[in-house]
Amino acid sequence: MAVFLSAASRVVVQGMTGAEGRRHTRRMLASGTAVVGGVNPRKAGTSVAFDGREVPVHGTVKEAVAATGADVSVVFVPPPYVRAAVDEAVDAGLGLVVVITEGVPVHDTVAFRARAEAAGVRLVGPNCPGLISPGLSNAGIIPADITGPGRIGLVSKSGTLTYQLMYELRDLGFSTCVGIGGDPVVGTTHIDCLRAFEADPATELVVMIGEIGGDAEERAADFVKAGVTKPVVGYVAGFTAPEGRTMGHAGAIVSGSTGTALAKKEALEAAGVRVGTTPSETARLAREALG
Repeated sequence: MAVFLSAASRVVVQGMTGAEGRRHTRRMLASGTAVVGGVNPRKAGTSVAFDGREVPVHGTVKEAVAATGADVSVVFVPPPYVRAAVDEAVDAGLGLVVVITEGVPVHDTVAFRARAEAAGVRLVGPNCPGLISPGLSNAGIIPADITGPGRIGLVSKSGTLTYQLMYELRDLGFSTCVGIGGDPVVGTTHIDCLRAFEADPATELVVMIGEIGGDAEERAADFVKAGVTKPVVGYVAGFTAPEGRTMGHAGAIVSGSTGTALAKKEALEAAGVRVGTTPSETARLAREALG
């Protein structure tokens, strides 16, 4: 089993012909992902060679879906064009759209998230590393060689912390790792992933990584308390962040005592989540929880 992604997923890459699109399409293919096409209206009818394999380029997502049966899109287009790219993918009937691009205007995200939700399309991102079901499929930029299949489900706002926890728990392995992104508005949330991991028989433990700013972690704590039966271990980045300092992610905005790492830790612990104060401590807590 896997969450949101499986070995049967057929991936099309919007922006595959650009530098970042090419680099990460090659990595996705190397990890076994079924990348079946790219999209670039100016290069339709051509193909791109990846280590001896030719991947066709289509003019539109709809054409790519008709030709390949794609059901997932990974978006690498520049920020001003992301809204149009996501709208195109949604209109083409894809089930999952993963937006890697950072710097997407929030009002654009609000608009295409609403459109995706109305169409029943799963949106991950923007400003995220994507998601991976180790050994099955990898949609995004998460390194595929730092862990393998296992019993842990991981959901994280931070890309680098996703990689660190995957590495620290590599001997136990993961069912699916989802990087949801750190922007103020994102598609898939902690709660969405907690719900999916709770329903996934291959996931025995959930590791949830948050960060300062907003109230997503507090809302996730309420959800855990209300209906998650599997053990959850958490980490909140930003315990040492100086007050009033702007941090890296656009969503990392603290207002008074609201949104601090301590407030989030307390909310999660009140819901029964064991929270580490460092990534390594979080990994230790996860090992203890799995026995």
